[in-house]
Amino acid sequence: MLVLVLISLILLSIGHYTQWLSPIRSYINVFSTPFYWVTNLPSKTVEWFDEYIVSRETLIKKNRQLRKKLLIQQTKLQKMAALYSENIRLRELMNSSKLLQDEVLIAELMGISPDPKVHKVIINKGVLDKVYVGQAVLDAFGLMGQVVSVTYNTAEVLFITDNAHAIPVYINRNGVRTVVEGVGDLYSLRLSYVPNTMDIVAGDLLVSSGLGGRFPAGYPVARVDSVNYDPGQPFSTVYAKPTAQLNRSRHVLLVFREGHVGLGTTQ
Repeated sequence: MLVLVLISLILLSIGHYTQWLSPIRSYINVFSTPFYWVTNLPSKTVEWFDEYIVSRETLIKKNRQLRKKLLIQQTKLQKMAALYSENIRLRELMNSSKLLQDEVLIAELMGISPDPKVHKVIINKGVLDKVYVGQAVLDAFGLMGQVVSVTYNTAEVLFITDNAHAIPVYINRNGVRTVVEGVGDLYSLRLSYVPNTMDIVAGDLLVSSGLGGRFPAGYPVARVDSVNYDPGQPFSTVYAKPTAQLNRSRHVLLVFREGHVGLGTTQ
């Protein structure tokens, strides 16, 4: 035992003070490396399990969180798409207002009539904005209707498609005058008492004539959709489609007639 201790001390001294044992030490390090790796294997295995092996509950929780985030982002995207579409419609409305010679006011729809047979809407402008009964209402594409009642900050608009509404127009192609009346359908209008001899064809643009003083002249109203001649009847059956987007427009233009005081009629 004492001999082994002496040998060990001699080897330590030689290795410390000389370079004789350096080659041997290198070989020993090479052979001892696998032993270090094996002794470190348990801790590496634990780390690997912690990093790559996740419990089912954790996966479900993360999946729910991701679904919530996705839903929020999709909702934001839909809102952005709606705002983009609304900006396009407002831009169209503003561009059309620049083409008008009359003074105009932009209003927003607040509600619609609960009765499907009555084509009326409520807008957010009233007497305080100098809105008056009989005032023409347009969107970016054509004439929508007229104001039929006014309060201090709201007004009721009757669409041209209502059964109780009629408007004098002329055919833009040839200037022939006629009357367009509502039939209770947002997508259709009827021309009253059209003789079989009248020069009118599908596709003709009908424009407000201004007769009667209710509506200003020169605004698009409808485009002829069909013309049915009946040889046994004195009048033809003619239907037209409104140019205004009555079922889509959220913002409208109120047109002020020249010289109108605009004090409104309250209810």
